[in-house]
Amino acid sequence: MKLEVLQIAFAALRANLLRSLLTMLGIVIGIAAVIAMIALGDGAQRSVRERLSKLGTTTLQIDAQWVRQNGIQTNIRKRVTIDDVNSINEHAEHVLAVEPQQDKDLQIQWRDHNASTKIVGATANFAQVQNFRIDHGRIFTSGEDIGRQRVAVLGANVPSMLGVASANTLLNEEVRIGGMQFVVIGILQAKGASSGFGSADDQVFVPFGTGRYRLFKTDRLDDLFALAESEAMLPQATQEITLALRRSHHLSYDQADDFRIRNPSDLLTTLGETTQVFTSLLAGIAAVSLLVGGIGIMNIMLVSVTERTREIGIRKAIGASRANIVLQFLMEAILLSLAGGGIGMGIGLAVTVGAASLLSRQLGELLIPYLLIVSIALTFSIAVGMIFGTYPAIRAANLDPIEALRS
Repeated sequence: MKLEVLQIAFAALRANLLRSLLTMLGIVIGIAAVIAMIALGDGAQRSVRERLSKLGTTTLQIDAQWVRQNGIQTNIRKRVTIDDVNSINEHAEHVLAVEPQQDKDLQIQWRDHNASTKIVGATANFAQVQNFRIDHGRIFTSGEDIGRQRVAVLGANVPSMLGVASANTLLNEEVRIGGMQFVVIGILQAKGASSGFGSADDQVFVPFGTGRYRLFKTDRLDDLFALAESEAMLPQATQEITLALRRSHHLSYDQADDFRIRNPSDLLTTLGETTQVFTSLLAGIAAVSLLVGGIGIMNIMLVSVTERTREIGIRKAIGASRANIVLQFLMEAILLSLAGGGIGMGIGLAVTVGAASLLSRQLGELLIPYLLIVSIALTFSIAVGMIFGTYPAIRAANLDPIEALRS
């Protein structure tokens, strides 16, 4: 019986194919908007969370900011210094490690290949603080840092930037950085995360003392990274670092901080605020489109009931029950909605893939929840068909068979 109802529903839709396609248009647009909204919003959130977990959920980044006096930004910018590192180590009880960092864009050369990338002077604990993992070789030691040894640890992307297919090829090889020879002692695992602009995998790490006295020749620090004991201790560690830096910078109680402390939750908050407007806009479009599409299905089904009044009368006269009539017209509405949902899902996925490829340059690879997309598309399609097809189906079932046969 159910198979017969399905066949009749398909036949009725095929009989008015153009009308059926136009009716599905609202559902197509609505489902496509829902798919794009969920896929891009959820995909961006998942991607950022994964990248932050690689960056380190307990890592705090400290850098200087412009000083404001009487609400006006001045040209005075307080720098973070080695004294700040010592102050944090002395007064911040819930900070496990502090890593000062200097960096500069320089040329790195190996044989006849060269590339411009960020060279970072860091202490030997940079891998612990910034959650890097070694892939080949080793990290430089504190002794090599104190001795200002010319050794380097390459980010995961650097070998390919130098035209090397296998990263192992560069181990124990000499590369030229800023005109000086360095020995490659290690290569990091791919991280795909960044603490600022650019990819962390494009960086080259050298001992802090080597960078400070041989490459950069300055005592100016670009950033400080601090590792808190745990995520639960992040607020307390942030407060302790703030007090330590204010003491180091000799700031009075009425002076504003001349530094900024950032943690992973700040990035998530920024992402949430950015995607909220985008999500709300698409949600509004999807809701209106689904409403219009649902009303279109109801309208066409009412027209279909009017056109097929005599058919309904004949079916009732030969023994069809009210439930049979309801099921027949409800099935037609659901099939219309499902067909529109299927087309909308295809369009939504195509838009999602295209948008994801563009956003990947800023957010990295988006983790699109394809299973969730399919389930939501099917759920919305069936729901719209049932909600907006119920009234026409009940109206058809309530027709008096004698009156219907007279029409």
